[in-house]
Amino acid sequence: MKNDFRRSRKGLHILKFMAMGAAFILAIGFVTMTLWNCLIPDLFHGPVITFWQALGLLLLGKLLFGWHNHHNRSWEDKWARGREWKAKLREKMAHMTPEEQARVREQLRNRCGRGFGGSRREGWERYWSDMDEAQRKPEEPNKDEQATS
Repeated sequence: MKNDFRRSRKGLHILKFMAMGAAFILAIGFVTMTLWNCLIPDLFHGPVITFWQALGLLLLGKLLFGWHNHHNRSWEDKWARGREWKAKLREKMAHMTPEEQARVREQLRNRCGRGFGGSRREGWERYWSDMDEAQRKPEEPNKDEQATS
C-alpha cells in the first residue's frame, strides 16, 4: 500500500514538472511573439510572426549563440582554469630531471611560441624524432670514464 502511494506521488511530480515545462515554453513563445510583433514591424517594417515562428527564432538563437549553462561562474572562475593547467605542469616538472625539463620547455616553445603554420609541426616532429633516436641508440660511455676504469 505504501509503495503504491509513493508511485502515484512520483507520477504526480513528473506530470507537474512536464506541465510546468510546457507552460514555460508557451509563455516564452508568446512573450517573444508579442515583443517581435510590437517592435519589429513598426521599427524596421519587418513581418509579423506566429507563435511557432517565435519558437523557431528562440531555437535558432540558442543554436547559434549557445546554451550558457554556467551562469554561476564568475570571471575569476573562468581564469582559474588557466591557472589549473599551469599548476599541473609545475607539479610534473618538479619530478623531472633537468634534461627532461629542458626538453619539455623546448617542446612548449615550439608548440606555442611560433604561432600557426608548419614551423609548429616541425618542432613536434623534431622532438619525437630525437626521442626515437635516443631509444634506438644506447648512449656510449665517455672516453674519460673508460680511461679511469
